[in-house]
Amino acid sequence: MFSQIDHIGFAVRDIDQAVAFYSDTFGVTEWERISMPERHMEVAATKLGGVLLELIAPTSAEAAFAKYLDEKGPGVHHIAYRVDDIEAALATLSEQGARLIDKTPRPGIHDTLIAFLHPKNGDQGVLVELVQHTH
Repeated sequence: MFSQIDHIGFAVRDIDQAVAFYSDTFGVTEWERISMPERHMEVAATKLGGVLLELIAPTSAEAAFAKYLDEKGPGVHHIAYRVDDIEAALATLSEQGARLIDKTPRPGIHDTLIAFLHPKNGDQGVLVELVQHTH
């Protein structure tokens, strides 16, 4: 079902500070900045060894990430797995009793469809995202 890890998302309070940390500490120099005003967040993304790293920061108190940061603090927010057919993956997971946050896929960044699974599945404690690239 999963073909590979697509990306790892980190919740951060200050996107500029987080980018500076990764740039200064690990030498990451190439960042794509994505503003998502409809979701009240911004993303800085970079590829590391074939895996996309997303730094995600809220831009207002209305953002889901603002509540997450208030409750849990900064750190790993989700791990995203690439799938070839997200609708089939969701159907299979639902049949297997997985708790789905998204029962149908929604648009993500970079021409993708995404859906989230509840972090309490399998007692793993991390949010899982499914990603289907549409291009």
